[in-house]
This record gives sequence, structure tokens and C-alpha cells, in this order.
Amino acid sequence: MKIRLLFIVLTCFAFSIHSQNLKGVVLNELNQPLEAAYVYNLNSESHAHTSENGVFYINKTNVGDSLKIGILGYKTKVLQITSREDLVILLEEKVFQLDEMVIRQELNPVSTITRLDLNVSPVNSSQEVLRKVPGLFIGQHAGGGKAEQIFLRGFDVDHGTDVSIGVDGMPVNMVSHAHGQGYSDLHFVIPETVNKIDFGKGAYYASEGDFNTAGYVNFKTKDYIDKSSVSFSLGQFNTLRTVGLFNLLENAKSQNAYMVVEYIGTDGPFDSPQNFNRLNLFGKYVTYSPENDKLTLTASHFTSRWDASGQIPQREVDNGNITRFGAIDDTEGGETSRTNLSVLYNKYITDNATLSANAYYTQYAFELFSNFTFFLEDPVNGDQIKQKENRQIFGANAEINYSTYLGSTEMNLTSGFGLRHDIVDDVELSKTLNRTTTLENIQLGNINQTNIDAFIKADFELGKFKIAPALRLDYFKFMYNDVLQTNYETQSETKTIVSPKLNFYYNAKDNLQLYLKSGLGFHSNDARVVVANNGKDILPRSYGADLGTIWKPFPKLVINSALWYLFLEQEFVYVGDAGIVEPSGKTNRYGVDLGLRYQANDWLFLDADATYTHARSIDEPNGEDFIPLAPDFTFTGGLSIDNLDGFSGGLRFRYLDNRPANEDNSIVAEGYFVSDFNINYSIKNITLGIMVENLFDVEWNETQFATESRLQNEVNSVEEIHFTPGTPFFIKGIVTYNF
Repeated sequence: MKIRLLFIVLTCFAFSIHSQNLKGVVLNELNQPLEAAYVYNLNSESHAHTSENGVFYINKTNVGDSLKIGILGYKTKVLQITSREDLVILLEEKVFQLDEMVIRQELNPVSTITRLDLNVSPVNSSQEVLRKVPGLFIGQHAGGGKAEQIFLRGFDVDHGTDVSIGVDGMPVNMVSHAHGQGYSDLHFVIPETVNKIDFGKGAYYASEGDFNTAGYVNFKTKDYIDKSSVSFSLGQFNTLRTVGLFNLLENAKSQNAYMVVEYIGTDGPFDSPQNFNRLNLFGKYVTYSPENDKLTLTASHFTSRWDASGQIPQREVDNGNITRFGAIDDTEGGETSRTNLSVLYNKYITDNATLSANAYYTQYAFELFSNFTFFLEDPVNGDQIKQKENRQIFGANAEINYSTYLGSTEMNLTSGFGLRHDIVDDVELSKTLNRTTTLENIQLGNINQTNIDAFIKADFELGKFKIAPALRLDYFKFMYNDVLQTNYETQSETKTIVSPKLNFYYNAKDNLQLYLKSGLGFHSNDARVVVANNGKDILPRSYGADLGTIWKPFPKLVINSALWYLFLEQEFVYVGDAGIVEPSGKTNRYGVDLGLRYQANDWLFLDADATYTHARSIDEPNGEDFIPLAPDFTFTGGLSIDNLDGFSGGLRFRYLDNRPANEDNSIVAEGYFVSDFNINYSIKNITLGIMVENLFDVEWNETQFATESRLQNEVNSVEEIHFTPGTPFFIKGIVTYNF
């Protein structure tokens, strides 16, 4: 009996060793790791995905089993396990074939769709980077150097109040910013370096905190470039752009390094030249240890200056005093700079656990001159204001992912920790004259703001079902020193908030996923407002839910759709006469998102995204409850050609419907339909291209506000649309040399 029992124990022990995890790494033909590749055991049906460093561990895998490995854009490979040694799997790059995409196998189907979009329709400017998010619109209204207005899911997000944005683990949103809460300037991102766009709508993601109410967008830059290149473009309005990408460690084993230089200059179509110029520098170094641990060092610097014509009143255009591209105060404009340093470390702690940690430092400066109301407040000197700050950001994040089994249920557990500390010196709002004379300091002080966060989330896979509960904790400390006060005093407030999330996924079949997402989010308020209001309305909550599908009804067609609802405890609305945002009470929104991707053949792709939103203030009477500038219908899409006998390019369009500009909808911001076109031809190492913005030369307003203003020759003020005109027909040529 004892011998039989010992035999059973040894047999089970031997079987457990025999069935232990199998390790491997998936690489491309350049020996670069492939992230999010799918690894599937055809015998046991166990599966895994590769991490950022290309490594995977797959369980329930024995000698003799067959593995299927694939990722969109590469040839799928099937191989048989012949030993327990670590696997090195090379995948060959190929033309994107949408019919090879299996939704059940994708780690993040929405992210995969965005990767397809980037591949067949590359971004050509930092503005276009944000437009890659379906349903997201942007608008520029200050000479090209100011961060864009953002519109998403019925929000006029201003410059980022309700959308969390990050790049390589660094936050872009600026808390307690001189111009506005959540200010997000992405102009330090060079579009040719963007490798991946991860986004999610709603506040359902434990790793996302402040400003994640309407959604989040995270960009990841390339770890390597396979070729060096120099690009030069020249266009109308004295427009010049040159970009150089340089591979610094060609043919080096287990390490990459490259740097990128970008310069842009333009006068724009305005009667008063923009005199815009921007310089971007970016460098990245990546190294892998023999154990496939990954270390990434990144450094970048960005500086920009510009003049601006500002937002002009419709009445002055109608009466012929100025053109659509004229100005009332052409002394607006500004300058800004940002320097970033970051380090990222990825490591497999055990077969079932990974660590990802990063630390970053940002030095930032900003100065902006604006005049929204002209001579409403000061009939002699005018209403020009200056907003200025100098900022340092210190931050760190760490995340541990652990995979295990609870009985037969696969569980992935992720826990994370984050710290961000902002030191903002001399944050200023002043009245000025001609950008040279300070007439009065309205606000001037120093801010220290700290955010510490921790989260935990779990994914339980129950056959075709996946349940993903999560919990996030955020702690804030706000400190402000008002230097305009006679006595030195530090005003401070603290606040802690807990944000639960609960998501459900159901893989009805290989190519149909249903999901229900729900969660609480928040956006923080400006530190100056927090301390002035004694801690009231520090972290207004959002409550939301999405019911949606990702579906492949045919091999070459992918459709994603969602019904959604979002409630906010506190809405922030732009106030034109002061150039600020102010709270305006509770709001709710509900709507529909619909998107499709269709591949007609190897080289022709079609995409379209439409959104409908109903947005209203809750506490206001019917008819006076419109949310100013909240879009109710948007539609984007286009045709793209990828690698047709050396040709590539496409025709893109975007449509924004009319929308209310004030609370009773008596003033309307006109919608627009704008089309862009580009075509490129590659021959050997040279690519020639032509880009046309606003192909049909339509008159459109890029940004619009209902603003009360008074001109110098007017007795009474007028409230009406003030706008920045959109770009007219604009053509430029591009030459790129690869080496």
C-alpha cells in the first residue's frame, strides 16, 4: 500500500514537472521583441501573450504539443515542442490581413485596430496623433503653439480636463496649470516616433486616475528604427518641416539607440503672420539582458514660440472690417518648452510574475498672451492677459502582474503604485499691454501638488467569460502660497478618493466579443480653487457604463459598437471673457459609438467612426440645460492605400455637426465637413509625397466660443460667436531619403 501511494505521489510530481510552464521569446526578422503576440497550445488550449520584451510563459504545455504563434502584420507560425528548452521564435513580417485577426486571441482588440490604422494611414503631425482615437476631435485656436481643444463623447474637454493623456508612462495633463486644469500639450511628440496608441473610453481602467472620465489615451514610442531617414517638406504659407531619424546602434546585439530631430516653421494663412517655429529633440536607448529583462532610457526637449490672431468676432467679418483670417489683437501668442527624462524597467520576477517600473522628470515653462474680450473690461488699454508658469514634475510608477490558477479558473492579478509631485513656481495671471507691459497682477503664487495612487485589479477567466473587478485609491495634497498677500501663508488641503471598477467580457465565438464595463472616475480641481473653497469640489466624481461589442461578421470586416452613459458630479465650462473654466453643476450624457474597418484587398482599406451624444445639465430648466460646445454628432473615416506598386496614401474626412454654443442654444457653433488627401511614391531609398489639407477649400471654423466682447469703437458689448478659422486649401510636398 505504501509503495503504491509513493508511486502515485512520484507520478504526480513527475507529471507536474513535465507540465510546468514553457518559456519563450517572440522576435521579428530584425531580432526585435514583438509585444502582444498570441501563443496558443493546440493540444491543451492554454494560451498566453508576449510581454513588452517579447517573452511569454505558457502553462499546461508538454513535449509533443503544438503551439500556434501569431500577431497581425506577421505570418502565423505553428511549431511542435521537442524539448523543455526556452524557445526563440522568429515571425516574418507581411502585409496586414484583417481576415487573420481573431478577436478572441487579441489581448486588446481596440488597440489592435488602432495599430492597423497607424500602419495603413501613418500620422504626419502631432495634431494627427490625437485624431487616431475614434470619435476624438481637436481644434487649434492660438497660432499653432497652444495645446489643442479636445472634444470626446459629448465633452468640450478644453485642453484635457476629462481625458487622461500619457506618453511612455509620463503624464501629459498639467494639474493646476496657468491656462487651465488638465492642460495637455502633445507637441513634444514627434509623429514618426509613435509606435502604439492605447486608448479607452469611459473610466473603467484601474491604472488610469486623474482626468480619466470621458476616457484616456496613452502613446508609446518606438523602441527602434530599422532605417535612418531624412525628410524635408515645403508648403504654402511659408511652411517648412524637416525631420531626421538616426539609428545610432545599427547591428548591435540586444540593444537599440536612435535620435530624432524635428523643426517646423510657418506663417499660417492669417493676415498677420504667425511666425511660428518649433524644435523637437528626442533620443531613446533600449537594452536587453540575457534573461530578457528590458531597460529603456528616454530623453527629449521641445521648444516653441508663436504669434496669434486669436478668436475674432463674427460681426467684424460680416461687416467687412476684417477677413476670416484677420485679427482684432494680433499681439497674442506665446512660447513654451518641455524637457523630459525617463527610465523604464521591465522584468520577469518569476515564471508567473512580471514587474514594470518607471521614473521620470519633467522641466516645463509656459507663457501665453490672450485677448478674448478686446475692450470690454478696460476701454483704454484693452483686455489682454498673460498666463505664465515654470514647473518641475517628479514621478514614479510600478506595476506587478501575477498569473495563477484558482482550481480550473485562470486568474491574472495586477497591482500598482504611483507617485507624482508638481512644483509650480510663479504661476501667474496678469493684465498686460502689447505683450510688454504688465498692468496688474491678478494671481501670482507657488503651487505644490502631490498625487499618490495605488490600485489592484483581477481578471478571472471562466471559459468564455471574463470578470474583471478593480479598485483604485488616490490621495491628493494641494498647497498654495499667494505672493500677492502681505503675510506669508501656506494654504493646503488634502483629499482621498476610492474608485471601484467592474467589467465583464463574453467571447460568444472566436469573432464576437460582448462586454459590459462600469466604473467611477474623477478629475481634480485647480489647487488655487481648492484652497480658496476650503476643500469643496476637490475631486468631482463620474459614474459611467458601456455596453458594447467587437464583431467580425465577415473575414475582412470588423465592427465595434457601444451604448454608453456618463454622469458627472461637477462640470467645468469655458468662460470666454476671463479665459478660464468654471464649475457649472451636474451633467449627464448618453450616446452611441459605431466603428468599422474593412479591407477590400491587400492594399485598399476603408474605415469609419460615428458617434452620437445627448448631453445636458441636470439642475437647469428644460431648454436652458444645453452644455456649451458639447458635440452631439461626429463622423470620421476614409480610404487608405498601402503599398500598391510603391504607392501609398489616402483620402480622409471628418464631420462635426452644429452644436450649442450657450446654455439655451440661442447661439450655435456651426459644424463642418473637411477632407484631406495625401499620396506617396517610393522608389528605392526615396519617397516622394504630396499632402493636401482641406482638399475642397471649404470655409470652416476650427474653434468657436460664445463670448461677450466690446470693440474699441463700440458703446455696448455684444455676445456672439468668436472663432478661429480652419485651414484653407493647403498643399505641401515631401521628400524622404532612407539610408
